[in-house]
Amino acid sequence: MAELCRVDSTLTTLDEERLWDMLESHRCKIVQSICPSRLTPYLRQAKVLGQLDEEEVLHSPRFTNSAMRVGHLLDLLKARGKNGAVAFLESLKFHNPDVYTLVTGLQPDIDFSTFSGLMETSKLTECLAGAISSLQEELAQEKAQKEVLLRRCQQLKEHLGSAEARAEGLRQLEADHSRMKREVSAHFHEVLKLKDEMLSLSMHYSNALREKELAATRCHSLQEELYLVKQELQRASLVSSCERESRERSLRMASDLEPEGEELNRLKEENEKLRSMTFSLVEKDILEQSLDEARESKQELVNRIHSLRERAAAAERQQKQYWEEKEQTLLQFRKTQVDCELYREKMTTLQGQVAELQKERDQAYTARDRAQMEISQRLVEKDALRRRVFELTEQVCELRTQLRRLQAEPSGGPKQESGARELCLRGKQRLVRMHAMCPPDDSDCSLLSSTESRLWWDLMSTSSREQMDSFRSSSPMPPSQQSLYKRVAEDFLEDPDSLSFPEVLEVCRLSGATGDDTDTDLEYEMLDGTDLYQSEDSLQESSRSPNASERLCLSARSSVPVRRRPARKILSQVTVLAFQGDALLEQIGVIGGNLTGIFIHRVTPGSAADEMALRPGTQIMMVDYKPTEPSLRATLENTTLEQAVGLLRRVNGSCYLSVKINTEGYKNLIQDLDAKVVTSGDSFYIRVNLAMQRKGGGELHAHCNDVLHVTDTMFQGRSCWHAHHVNPYTMKDLEPGTIPNYSQAQQQLLALIQDMTQRRTAPRKPSGGPQKLVRIVSVDKASISPGPLSSSFDQGQLASGRGEGGSRACLWAESCFTLAPYTLVHPHRPARPRPVLLVPRAVGKILSKKLCLLQGFKQCPAEYLSQEEYTTWNQRGDIIQEGEAIGDHHWVTRHAVESLMNTGTHALLDVRLDSVRTLHRMDIFPIIIHVSVNEKTAKKLRKGLQRLGTSEDQFLEAARQEEGDLDRVPCLYSSLASDSWSDPDSLLSCVRLAIADEQKKVVWTEQSPC
Repeated sequence: MAELCRVDSTLTTLDEERLWDMLESHRCKIVQSICPSRLTPYLRQAKVLGQLDEEEVLHSPRFTNSAMRVGHLLDLLKARGKNGAVAFLESLKFHNPDVYTLVTGLQPDIDFSTFSGLMETSKLTECLAGAISSLQEELAQEKAQKEVLLRRCQQLKEHLGSAEARAEGLRQLEADHSRMKREVSAHFHEVLKLKDEMLSLSMHYSNALREKELAATRCHSLQEELYLVKQELQRASLVSSCERESRERSLRMASDLEPEGEELNRLKEENEKLRSMTFSLVEKDILEQSLDEARESKQELVNRIHSLRERAAAAERQQKQYWEEKEQTLLQFRKTQVDCELYREKMTTLQGQVAELQKERDQAYTARDRAQMEISQRLVEKDALRRRVFELTEQVCELRTQLRRLQAEPSGGPKQESGARELCLRGKQRLVRMHAMCPPDDSDCSLLSSTESRLWWDLMSTSSREQMDSFRSSSPMPPSQQSLYKRVAEDFLEDPDSLSFPEVLEVCRLSGATGDDTDTDLEYEMLDGTDLYQSEDSLQESSRSPNASERLCLSARSSVPVRRRPARKILSQVTVLAFQGDALLEQIGVIGGNLTGIFIHRVTPGSAADEMALRPGTQIMMVDYKPTEPSLRATLENTTLEQAVGLLRRVNGSCYLSVKINTEGYKNLIQDLDAKVVTSGDSFYIRVNLAMQRKGGGELHAHCNDVLHVTDTMFQGRSCWHAHHVNPYTMKDLEPGTIPNYSQAQQQLLALIQDMTQRRTAPRKPSGGPQKLVRIVSVDKASISPGPLSSSFDQGQLASGRGEGGSRACLWAESCFTLAPYTLVHPHRPARPRPVLLVPRAVGKILSKKLCLLQGFKQCPAEYLSQEEYTTWNQRGDIIQEGEAIGDHHWVTRHAVESLMNTGTHALLDVRLDSVRTLHRMDIFPIIIHVSVNEKTAKKLRKGLQRLGTSEDQFLEAARQEEGDLDRVPCLYSSLASDSWSDPDSLLSCVRLAIADEQKKVVWTEQSPC
């Protein structure tokens, strides 16, 4: 061994507690400042850090940043005691002198005489050379980054020049825009002036028109006055003429006497003239009255014209305001358009940069894949070289055997044979991992010959050279079985996609020294952790003994070499693990559900599950536990969290777990849980078969036949489910709350039925009255399939029974049937018009003719089929039901229903309710309309029942029977209350509205027959 260096008195004189107090007081600064990959080579050479520890610090997925890795490194070194602290402080001298000064208060002096004796001088020189080479590589990387930054700066300068040019163009455009804006403003003011002039001219014109109207009115009044004056003049002339004539007549009478007849006629004429004069006075009064009315109407017209002119002025002002708003809107639109162009250019630039980053990312991924491929190739080459070394070792052993045989020929036969057998057995060594970090001294190999010592020296030098190439190998000897399994497990955790088909490692149990090397009939079993630890401990004890190499050679005499069967490949990356699962739920914690799968979320350190490399993110596919009676064998792929916990709680001993790595699914589930999007991985829909009242805070109130969305079967660790009401049209979750789990709901259902039985002393209430309380659904326990609604106990029993012989015998002594409080349902969204089934059938027959008269409805006919056609169609599953109305050989077929659906028509079906399951198997989901009837409603349908030849009592009895059959229908139905219609016409309209509403809803169908 090389000469050790002198120890620094300043650090070595301090005790361990003092050194670590110094480091812990500056722990925050240390974890933020140093890089663990620079310190680990020195610490590994100083023998305070193992190779596996270095790999865990640098590459463990538990540590997501450098600070966590440095913290874990300090924890490992603290376990090494004082040597760990001294070696860590010495490594800070090389790579972080400022941190060294901060911790110790001393200036870092890189002198060999100041280092402790934890490592040899030659290794220290090698470590320094490695550190210098790493610094040179970092310097080269920094230069390359500097060049890249310079090129990037040049590109940014070019972009800046182009941006300045665009800015100059934008400034020019802005100047043109302001000039055009000023011109538009000037033109706008001119238009306003013209409008004002036009308004003044219109006012002058209106004044002129008003004056013209006044003049015309005045002229009219003057004409009327002239007319009156003329009338007075005529009257005066008549009066004067009459007076003159009367004077002349009196003179003539005086002169001569005229006959009395002529005088009488003249008096009559005068009387007529006086009457005419009197009529003219009446006419004058009428004309005056009409004149007053005309003046009043004229004043009204003037007032109306004045109001219209005011409204016209207000309209012009409003038009002016709208015009200004339009101008402002146009300006804002142009400004927004310019901003949009700018943003579009920015988005184009950003997209180009993103494309460049994507190219760089793809190049980095390609380089990483290339590097991984090169690493794998080098590992393969290294394994080939190892095999070659062992072949050469066997050849050397054979040559040594031949040499000793030649040397021992004079001594005799038995001794020669025993020596040859010993050498042959010595050549077949067990595949174990040697301790290359602590090579044996010269005294340990005192029994070896010079040739053997030279061979071991060559092998150890080869291991020291390979140690820098592969962190997983520390000696030229092949790894042990446990190391191979851990390597496969670590490969799964680091890169699940790198292994297409994981291997299941199996070893044979050692039966003693009687085994023969040529025996091929070996019994293989699954990998067991206890056997591995026993073999590994024995190998380590033998390697630490003074005659380690001799014991390794002699160990082949007393035991059969461990063999490995060719790996069994399982699809979908599923691995089968066998280990001691005592109280399995105490070793692991699980999360998930039927939607995401069951994942391991917690592993107890030091447990058997931890030793088998089970980690968070591993998905459990199947569990097999045979010590129980009956044995437990169940698949956990589609089970809920409640069922999975119940199954795993039963495991308490040696078991088999089928697992696979599903890191992406586990990360998505954890993200959803952290974001409180979900509370578990469960998600399924159920149909409630009993009415549940809200008893406490947070509980959900549900009616019978409600559809609920269950999102957590172990809500807050309690034995209750978290569920939501579902929107019947969009399937969106509505009101949340908790409901009893399956077993508790079953107990509530039984209690509710007993309560109803005890209270059934009153006469039967008519249907359509109160809300329905229960729906009787019986399930055969022997034929139940594993699913979200099957209990854990039932599922385990069922799986074991099927695995042994497929027996369907009932596991319960009392009864093979049980009542189901919940039924699993699935949604469907049919695009075509759904067929219609009316219950009771008599109501359907009464309304079918009237519905056929409406658009979109047509009676589904029954087709005639011969015996051969019926056999063929029945084998294909296209027969729905026999057409009872027509007779034999007439059947309602799938073709007839789908032909009407393809034409956009609702097919009216006259079939029994048990045909609904047949329609569901054909992906045809009928609309079931239940019309509640009683004695009162039967009287309303009396005429239709008489046409069918059915009495009211027969109709009510058939309706009650069909109402009972509705509980066995595997889908929801719409019910019309008896008081919602008054006559057949109103019933027809209600049925039509119900059909239209049901066509918009989501169809919920049960998974399996009740």
